[in-house]
Amino acid sequence: MSTTKLISWNVNGLRAILKKGFIEFFEREMPDILCLQEVKATQDQIEVDFPGYEIFWNAAEKKGYSGTAIYTRYRPLDVKYGLGLDHHDKEGRVITLEFDRVFVVTVYTPNAQDDLRRLSYRTEQWDRDFLAYVKSLEHKKPVIFCGDLNVAHKEIDLANPKANVKCAGFTPEERQGFDNIVAAGFVDTFRHFNQEPKNYTWWSYRTNARARNVGWRIDYFCVSGVLREHLVAASILPDVMGSDHCPVSIIVKDLFE
Repeated sequence: MSTTKLISWNVNGLRAILKKGFIEFFEREMPDILCLQEVKATQDQIEVDFPGYEIFWNAAEKKGYSGTAIYTRYRPLDVKYGLGLDHHDKEGRVITLEFDRVFVVTVYTPNAQDDLRRLSYRTEQWDRDFLAYVKSLEHKKPVIFCGDLNVAHKEIDLANPKANVKCAGFTPEERQGFDNIVAAGFVDTFRHFNQEPKNYTWWSYRTNARARNVGWRIDYFCVSGVLREHLVAASILPDVMGSDHCPVSIIVKDLFE
């Protein structure tokens, strides 16, 4: 059996996190594939290369905003940036790598914002089009997608659900978007293994929330249903600091090399 470790992390600024232990984290974990969101930089602004890895980068047109990147030890057959839709693809939110047996997609889902001004865009356009995109990939081969999906799916996925029903990330519309992902056959890998509460991936910088573990689980690995048998483990790494998010990880078997 060959196993592969994939890690996803919203770093909230890669330039900033380079000064907060990112290289040490990488060298300690040595993921086979590392997917990053909210890199907030262009590739030429980052002077970090790891021997044996290729890097793929999708920067937003707006400086210092959004953006995604993937470090991979495996050379992909093909790389695509964005969803192929102009009204979505200016913010650097999606990278797709095609491998022999699977697609790996990193995604940074748009935030509805505190005043919910982007809620309709997020739920009526982005969520619909992203799900259609990954389902279209499935016509060719199974999909692993990961990233900051900016939604806590169920009440178990945040510390104070009753107080946040009308807040970005826990509105009925956003939760329905994740229901649609599950209904389309994708597996929430963490919940496949773990049904316990108090497992979070994002904490507000306010009110000492992380130390008190008053958080939200909004970062995910989801896989096509046919990949369920290839799942070995799914983890949250809450002790990794440097961002307001922590990394999430899966280990899969017999899909790479």
